[in-house]
Amino acid sequence: MPTLTLLPSGKTLDVTAGTTLAAAIVAAGEKLLSKCNGNAQCSGCHVYVNEGRKSLSKIQKNEHEKLDAMVGISSKSRLACQAQMGEENVTVEILSFV
Repeated sequence: MPTLTLLPSGKTLDVTAGTTLAAAIVAAGEKLLSKCNGNAQCSGCHVYVNEGRKSLSKIQKNEHEKLDAMVGISSKSRLACQAQMGEENVTVEILSFV
């Protein structure tokens, strides 16, 4: 089972492949500033994937369009509500502050 490491807290947890990053982050007790219920509309769950990007699900059209419209994105950017864990370890930096 792959491990998800959350920054800046440093928390780690084992996550089943196919679980969204958002669900795993919330399960770890972290908070996400998300208002769209996982529909890639609000950008509140924007995270940087520092390690393991290739293990995550591919970016779909709705996530790509939302990221294109945002300020402050990088090649590490993903919406946690859309990115699903694969079989390898992933490290993400949570960018929202609640």
